[in-house]
Formats: sequence, structure tokens, C-alpha cells
Amino acid sequence: MAFTTLRLPPYPKLVTNNRFSGIFASQFHSSALPSRLVLGSSSYCVGTLSLSINHHSSRWSSTAFTCFSQTSELSVSVDTYGSNTERVVVLVIGGGGREHALCYALQRSPSCDAVFCAPGNAGISTSGNATCIPDLDIFDSSAVISFCRKWGVGLVVVEPEAPLVSGLANDLVTAGIPTFGPSAEAAALAGSKDFMKTICHKYGIPTAKYQTFSDASAAKQYIKEQGAPIVIKADGLAAGKGVAVASTLEEAYKAVDSMLVEGIFGSAGYRVIVEEFVEGEEASFFALVDGENAIPLESAQDYKRVGDGDTDPNTGGMGAYSPAPVLTKELQNVVMESIILPTVKGMSMEGCKFVGVLYAGLMIDKKSGLPKLIEYNVRFGDSECQVLMVRLESDLAKVMLAASRGELKGVSLKWSPGSAMVVVMASKGYPGSYEKETVMRNLEEAECVAPAVKVFHAGTAFDSDGNFIATGGRVLGITAKGRDLEEARDKAYLAVEEINWPGGFYRQDIGWRAFPQKQFSRNA
Repeated sequence: MAFTTLRLPPYPKLVTNNRFSGIFASQFHSSALPSRLVLGSSSYCVGTLSLSINHHSSRWSSTAFTCFSQTSELSVSVDTYGSNTERVVVLVIGGGGREHALCYALQRSPSCDAVFCAPGNAGISTSGNATCIPDLDIFDSSAVISFCRKWGVGLVVVEPEAPLVSGLANDLVTAGIPTFGPSAEAAALAGSKDFMKTICHKYGIPTAKYQTFSDASAAKQYIKEQGAPIVIKADGLAAGKGVAVASTLEEAYKAVDSMLVEGIFGSAGYRVIVEEFVEGEEASFFALVDGENAIPLESAQDYKRVGDGDTDPNTGGMGAYSPAPVLTKELQNVVMESIILPTVKGMSMEGCKFVGVLYAGLMIDKKSGLPKLIEYNVRFGDSECQVLMVRLESDLAKVMLAASRGELKGVSLKWSPGSAMVVVMASKGYPGSYEKETVMRNLEEAECVAPAVKVFHAGTAFDSDGNFIATGGRVLGITAKGRDLEEARDKAYLAVEEINWPGGFYRQDIGWRAFPQKQFSRNA
């Protein structure tokens, strides 16, 4: 019988409730740990781990491991029953909806012993999907490295683009900590749209025609020559709000002035990209990349506009579903061969190998039927990540670790059959100004309205009475799986309607593109 030992220093918030969202319970995967937790006269099922707690001495003991309370170093020995499977503790950097979905998938990974999330959010901590570390400064590389060494973290998944662009992944890799996430140089694919367009031009990757400007007058002259509709984008990171699709010249001029003259996006808007408007259907394509190799994830399609019928301003996403009928297997192959693989090769040739998830925002050109690259992100999309992670059946921790080591060649992913859909609930007023700290109720009840429903939290906290409150624009992702898209849609909206949140709203028509018009009528 073989044993692996994980030594853990004390941390005061490891076990927060009887769901055992801390490291000694819900974070240990059932394939690795014994089965019964005895707490005084109470018993709890925790995988295959059997341990007892003496309330008076605060000493936990069992034949599997012995550890002491917060006043001493914690030592956990996990019986692997002779298995040679490598097991890791994972730290997820971020605190939004996609991080919640990743924690959910990582917790289910057989090779994952524990999941931390920094800073996390209220929903992640109470769900038991990860132990949240709200006081870890994710922009302080030395603090993150120290935490990883202290807690035996064997894989860091860096999701937000800001710490990636600032070089967190660089510092982690230099410290010898396996990291899933690109270097600052490679993260420029998302950090600068001009850089992304330059790569496309140099390596023959299909994208919309464009010009880059830092002078408002020159930008307006180009817009006048090209005509409307036309697209204006801030060059840098603008929290998903730096894109204006202008239907008229006046709208385009206003967008240019807001970015270059008024500076509404700060340094992110010091340059703008003026891009041709490509008519067609949007789709999201994700690939895991190890620097040289890439493997595709399942297809997904999100809904960016805030209003039903794809009206009103763009957002970070109001819902999504997977798979996406618009991305046929043939088109997916085209995307890999003409967009993803040339990008991976090009970045390697430029001396900044890309490691992490490459998120291609695509437009399926109405005229040619072929995909064009609209933008790259170097992290998952919130909505798409949620539908993908509930469908993923492969060991996510194992695959991400392989990517961090350059070992993705020959790896394939397994997905559940059927479909998944997420409906985003947002604060009223979003994407403009909105009221914060509005109370939400019945979130747990929503997960019980039907099988395979999961509520992911993007922007939540607790008030003084212990109620969930909204702290952001897009707040919840109500996600459901079904035998087909129609069943997934019905489950998701049933769960949405269970939630009591007067301060929130949602789109009523997520999924309409995938249904005949007469079929999409929800009567709800």
C-alpha cells in the first residue's frame, strides 16, 4: 500500500461549514480518500477518508493520516492504494464566474487533492468547490509564490488577464511552480489588440480589415472613408467594455472621442483599432495550449448583447450554450488549422510561447461561410466556461498540468452527451451604472428545481445578516445540462425563476439562434 504525504501549515478558514468547503473534506476527491468523517456523534461522508475528531483536544486522527489543529503544522497522508497517479493541490487565481466553474471542475478531477481560490467569492466558498483566500494579493507575485510553497501547491491556474499581463505567470514559472496561464509577453494577444492584429497579418490568420490610431482626427478620416457600420475597439484591456459597434458615422466619431479624447478607458484606450464590420454569426472557440501543441475544447456560443433579440450594448456575456450548432465539426477543423495552430506556431517563432487557454472570438462570415478571428482572450469566457465545465468529463487538473509541462501531444478530452446552457442574471442597469449590494434569495433552492442545475457566482458577497448580495454587474450564472438544448434551456429558466432577486434581470431568449423561431417561445 503506497502513501503520499501533503504537509499543510495552519490556515484559519479551511473548514467553514458542514459542507466541508475546506481542505479536509470537499476539496479531497472521493477517489483518493476514505469514507466516513466522525465529528463527535455525527458522521459525514467524505470520499473514502475515515477520520475522527476529538472536540476537546482538537486532534484529528485515523489510520490514513494524523493532523493537529490550527496551532500546529497539519500533516495529511493520503493512501493511494498503490496508484502511481500524480496528485496535486491547485490554486485558482480569480474570483468570478469562470473561476467558480473551474473550481467546480477541478474539484471533480481524480488527480486533484485540494482547490484554493484567490480571492474567490461568497458563492465559491459556500459551495464547497474551493477554499477561498480573500486576503492573498494576486498582483504580488512574491506573496503568491510564498503561499504556494507554504501549502504545497502543485499547479496554479491564472485566469484574470490583468495579473497575466503584469507577469504573474512569468514569476511563478521562474520559481519552479507549474502554471497554467501565459507569460506577460504571450498575454499581449489579449492585452493589445494591435499586437494580435500584427500576429494575424504576419502569419496569415484570417481577421477583419483594420487600422490602428492614436490620433482622433486621423481615425475619423479613416472611418469616413470606410463608412458605417464599423467597429471601434480600445487597444488594451477594458473589462469587456472597450468595443463599440457603430451603425452610423456619428456613433463611430463619438466612440473615437470617448476613447482617445475623453479617455474613458484610461491607458487601455490610448490607441484604438478601427475595424471593418463583418456580418455573420458569432461563436466562441477554446483551445488548451502547451507552447507547441493545442487541443480544442467543445464548441460554445455566447450572447453578448444585453437585450432580448441581440439589442442594446455589448456586455461580457448574458448567456451561452454548448455545443454550438453553428460550429460544425468541419468548421472546427478549419478554425484549428487556419487560426489556432498558426497562432501557436507564430507565438513560438516570436519567442513568446503561449501556455494556457486560447479563447478565439470568431465571426462566421455570412458571405463566405468561413471563420474570421475577431479577438483573442487568454482566459476562459465566463458564460462559455460554465457550460463547458459542467460538460467536461476528463480530469481537468491532469490536462492543465500536462499543458504547463508541454505534454499535450496526444491528449484528448471527453465530454458528456447532450447540451448545457447558462442564463446570466445581472444587476439592473448593467452594463451601465447599477445598484450594488441588493439582496438575493433562494439560490440553493434554485439548484434543486431539477437535476443537473448549478448556480455559479460571479459577483457575490454576504451582508451582515448572512444574505447573498450582488457586488457586480453580471452576478450569477444559472447553468443546466439536458439531453438536448431544449431540455437544458427549460431547466435553466426554471431555476432562474426560482431566484428571488428584485434587483436583477436576465435575457429571456438565450438559445434562440439554435431553435426555429416558432419553437423558441418560453411562456415564462
